[in-house]
Amino acid sequence: MQLTTHTDYALRTLICLALQPDNAPMTVQEIARRYDISANHVAKVAQTLTQLGYINSLRGRGGGLVLASTPDSINLGTLVRETENLKLLDCFGENSQCTIEPACKLKNMFLQAQQAFLKVLDGYTLAEVIRNGNELRVLWR
Repeated sequence: MQLTTHTDYALRTLICLALQPDNAPMTVQEIARRYDISANHVAKVAQTLTQLGYINSLRGRGGGLVLASTPDSINLGTLVRETENLKLLDCFGENSQCTIEPACKLKNMFLQAQQAFLKVLDGYTLAEVIRNGNELRVLWR
């Protein structure tokens, strides 16, 4: 399974914000510069993360993005479920056009694999991702 760039950037954004001293606000431009990625893409991701309640967007001078909750309360499995389209095959949708669907074994196999993937991610929080925060901070300099 391959995650989309949107989810990748969502994780990167959350890592940046979680490592900010005293939960200081960061701008979209600062986050994009740290990873050398598009500020436009980060802005779209920030909008999604704000709508989902992972971050808060502070307006005005000194504003920016901040985590809305603690890193240990942000579950990676939940985040992936909320930011990814988990329809692996056409038959995962309601209007499947697959002629062999009634007899095909693939759907159940892929569903089990997807559930196993998400179950592993359910065991991790953002706090585990940033445990090596000092190493990550050095790479941004």
